[in-house]
Amino acid sequence: MHIHILGICGTFMGGLAVLAKQAGHRVTGCDANVYPPMSTQLQAQGIELVQGFGADQVSLAPDLYVIGNVVSRGNPLMEEILNRGLPYTSGPQWIGAHILQGKWVLAVAGTHGKTTTSSMLAWLLEDAGYEPGFLIGGVPMNFGISARLPGSTGSPFFVIEADEYDTAFFDKRSKFVHYLPKTAVLNNLEYDHADIFPDLAAIETQFHHLLRTVPGIGRVIANARESSLDRVLARGCWSEVERFGGERDWTARELPGGDFEVLHQGVLQGVVKWDLTGEHNRLNALAAIAAARHVGVPPAQAIASLTRFQSVKRRMEVRGEVGGVTVYDDFAHHPTAIATTVAGLRSSIGPARILAVLEPRSNTMKLGTMKSALPGSLQQADLVYGYGAREGRDALGWNLADALAPLGARAAAFDDLAQLVAAVTRDARPGDHVLVMSNGGFGGVHQKILDSLGKGQGA
Repeated sequence: MHIHILGICGTFMGGLAVLAKQAGHRVTGCDANVYPPMSTQLQAQGIELVQGFGADQVSLAPDLYVIGNVVSRGNPLMEEILNRGLPYTSGPQWIGAHILQGKWVLAVAGTHGKTTTSSMLAWLLEDAGYEPGFLIGGVPMNFGISARLPGSTGSPFFVIEADEYDTAFFDKRSKFVHYLPKTAVLNNLEYDHADIFPDLAAIETQFHHLLRTVPGIGRVIANARESSLDRVLARGCWSEVERFGGERDWTARELPGGDFEVLHQGVLQGVVKWDLTGEHNRLNALAAIAAARHVGVPPAQAIASLTRFQSVKRRMEVRGEVGGVTVYDDFAHHPTAIATTVAGLRSSIGPARILAVLEPRSNTMKLGTMKSALPGSLQQADLVYGYGAREGRDALGWNLADALAPLGARAAAFDDLAQLVAAVTRDARPGDHVLVMSNGGFGGVHQKILDSLGKGQGA
């Protein structure tokens, strides 16, 4: 089958393209914005990319168009597909029907930590010899690719990052209702996606729709610290439930240096020794260990595997070091994720300075829904550099300088990337840690900062 994917460079649709290619389909696709790591990954798979959404792409004559949720009415190619009555489906529906059918699906849902927890879980199964398939909204460093089919041994297991964002312009249900998991991880639940959800209660309803799809022989693994998840479960659950992060089931006890003990119902299972930081990662690990146990991986084996977990690209990824200044890349874009990321780095580096470079680019942030929470999320940073474009699809609808004003002289806002890079270069000194946070390419600012630091050092 020849499928043509609209919106192929999004993390989900790019992963779908890889799976379809591995399954033997001919895959082409188009998008308006192409940037690494997804573009590099697609090209390495031999997938043909077309720039833009021109109506003339119908001349490719695919058997089916797979539509990403970036596509809306008015899109030239979509309008031509509709006018001609050509066959199309959504990405999640295609995945559910062609990849997940008949599989033991392990789905990881939540406002934060989906990518990291999914990556951990896939690695725990892989290291135990299960050869799982997976589709993750990032690139796990243990695998070097965001998606693959199960191994040649016919493994029934498939790990998927389960997003609550809507499916497509013609299907406003959350993506994850198409996945039908037997193991469902509920990491956390906060208000997000203000462009499609009016309030937290609306998102809780979607999470309950996910619970309704878990079979009676399945298992729900839920964060015990989230009152929102308590409300979701109280609406009805027909599967076994295990909790993590509370006082029973799965708990973590931090040790000096960032390692931690794992306890199940009060019984010590082992010690995780790793380089990751922050309580959020300990909770992610507990969720992954619990989910892996559901398919037969002993906790001791999972704990040992975590010592070899290499994290995920764009999750506190060190991009380089020049003159004693270390530059990191992180995907954090929601205030809670920003605060967690900064706190994790702070716990790792102690009193050293953190220079936080932030692009509030998500749809929720661009609408200004969370702008009042930004100063609080950045309190542990020593200096803050905010970037907000004035024009284009990523333009903010609010004043970033005003939002950062409570931070006083520690914070500055820029609408010119070169000026931001110059300011960071001027302020940075040996021993500093530059933490770049964005859910987009951010104009390649990480390398620009490293290059600028290098020139300054050479001078």
